Amino acid sequence: MVTSSPELLAVSRRWVKSNIKGDQNSLPKFLSESEALRFLGSASGENWCGQDVRVAAAGYYQAKPEILHLEELFAEAFEAGNFGWSMFVHKITFAGRTDAPIEFRETLVFALEQGSWKLIQRHGSVPTPNQDIMGTEQTPMSQLAEAARQDISLGQTEGLASVMFTDVVASSVLANTLGDRAWSAKINEHFAAVRSIIEAHGGQFVKSLGDGTMSSFSSARSAMSAAREIQQTLAQNANEPRLAVRIGVHTGDVVQSHDDFFGSVVNTASRIASVAGRGEVFVSDVTRAVVGDDPSLKFESLGSHDLPGQKGPSVLHAMDWRS
Repeated sequence: MVTSSPELLAVSRRWVKSNIKGDQNSLPKFLSESEALRFLGSASGENWCGQDVRVAAAGYYQAKPEILHLEELFAEAFEAGNFGWSMFVHKITFAGRTDAPIEFRETLVFALEQGSWKLIQRHGSVPTPNQDIMGTEQTPMSQLAEAARQDISLGQTEGLASVMFTDVVASSVLANTLGDRAWSAKINEHFAAVRSIIEAHGGQFVKSLGDGTMSSFSSARSAMSAAREIQQTLAQNANEPRLAVRIGVHTGDVVQSHDDFFGSVVNTASRIASVAGRGEVFVSDVTRAVVGDDPSLKFESLGSHDLPGQKGPSVLHAMDWRS
């Protein structure tokens, strides 16, 4: 039986802390004595096996640039008998770098050895867009936009429309952990709650697919209010597993042309959602301008971003839904 593991989560966090310090004395103590020990890094050649890992790991972390700030974006751990695993997503700021913080993902697999959890497999990665690797996009948000384009028509045919996408973060991990039946019940419950909020704010729930939803609003402020309530509702829900979503909103003009609408507003909104992080609401510069100076809505400018498949940079803003 798979169960959540606070113990393994604590062990994993100690591992991360030792990595940051580059502590050559404590790092080997986390590692298994087995020849099955494996270490896979994010760069070419960072693939070590067996006792080579014990030698390489200390030098690997010692050689890293100084970390000025480490923010934990996501963390979870599970165990099943003599084995367990954890997954982390961190945002890291390195000394001497003037660019944005780097998102880093790490998966750790543990085995019980003489009553203690020992790391037997580690995999780290830095996310790279599919567009950069394969020359094509392969994202759930794009699939949702395409599905909406094919068989859904919006009730609104003219004027400004604000399109909102929501996407459950780390859904594949949750789905694999819960199993098909439990995950299906969980995600359907989530969709029902999201739909209720959207329609309560005057929006149209257009479609759900996989772990995402698409909706439209004739009012940008209504879209913001709905996005805020969705995030607040999820944050207040204490039932596990707790879901977290990223949300993207874009506003555009609809002039009696569904093709034009789907080709611009929807595509841009889906791409904004794809660059948002866990628990974030990102909106386009157009949506921010349409909302205006509403004292109940607060935004932080995020500057220019290169959205996948978009020509030229796009100015984005983050809505502060917690205030």
